[in-house]
Amino acid sequence: MLGWQVRAPGADIERALVRTEMATPRPGPGELLVAVDACGVCRTDLHVTTGELATHRPSVVPGHEVVGHVAGLGEGVDDFREGDRVGVAWLRSTCGICLFCRSARENLCPHSEYTGWDADGGYAEFTTVRADYAYRLPGGYTNEELAPLLCAGIIGYRALDQAALPTGGRLGIYGFGGSAHLTAQVALAAGARVHVFTRSPRAQKLALELGALSAGSADDGSPEPLDSAIIFAPNGDLVPVALRALDRGGTLAVAGIYLTDIPSLNYDRELFQERKLRSVTSNTRSDGRRMLSFAARHRMRVQVDPYPMDRAAEALADLAAGRVDGAAVLTR
Repeated sequence: MLGWQVRAPGADIERALVRTEMATPRPGPGELLVAVDACGVCRTDLHVTTGELATHRPSVVPGHEVVGHVAGLGEGVDDFREGDRVGVAWLRSTCGICLFCRSARENLCPHSEYTGWDADGGYAEFTTVRADYAYRLPGGYTNEELAPLLCAGIIGYRALDQAALPTGGRLGIYGFGGSAHLTAQVALAAGARVHVFTRSPRAQKLALELGALSAGSADDGSPEPLDSAIIFAPNGDLVPVALRALDRGGTLAVAGIYLTDIPSLNYDRELFQERKLRSVTSNTRSDGRRMLSFAARHRMRVQVDPYPMDRAAEALADLAAGRVDGAAVLTR
């Protein structure tokens, strides 16, 4: 099969990501062989390719927003059939026995593994997934629309939980790409007042079309004090900015797996009055099922920039340069 491998992680994406012929994987016991129909291009793929996230597996195939259909069944799989449409997401496996797994916090499992980082992902014709980590997908969406829901959507959903947004609360969203534009729709459906902070005029336009009350640069400040905020942009400089925008008792959640260094914080201006700063680490399968259930009940607008699979390096380069509105998706 044809696929893309991260051979030499670094800033030169054309050199780091190489298209090559490789063996088609075989599903092991309890696994599915998935024929890839679409795969989202996530900023985490970019961090793996550039080396901002340390290599876990040499020559790994990136991609963890996979929509496909079952092409083969490993021994012991009886809850899927060949031809079923399935989703493959970032969280690939956990130990199931540690303190965190036993307390419904499998996203914190110290033995967790990840698609497209510890094992080959969806920038290829086929991939594998444990059947108990595969997702049933809602109808009414194209493959390209579903792909971003499997990480951008799921992580955004968890970030909204971590941000502790009260009913009808005031939410600030910093950065407005693939994950943020989906998260905004979940918050708006719950009656939130949403303010978006991004420098991109196109992203500002999309935010207002979706129902945000305001869309502007973070440098301009928030039109009103915020109950909750989420940072999606991997920019640590935004942390004190967002904390200052919070009202008393507000919560800031940082959604990315990678963030540049945070500047020194001023306790009185940015943390006092019980403001809270929280990180978001991966997701649980329950988060994924809840997000996909929401998408089944609420027809979401998924802003997609499609690329053929043979242009994966170009898609990552466009993402790095800020030329992607919404979510880039590789298609077959």
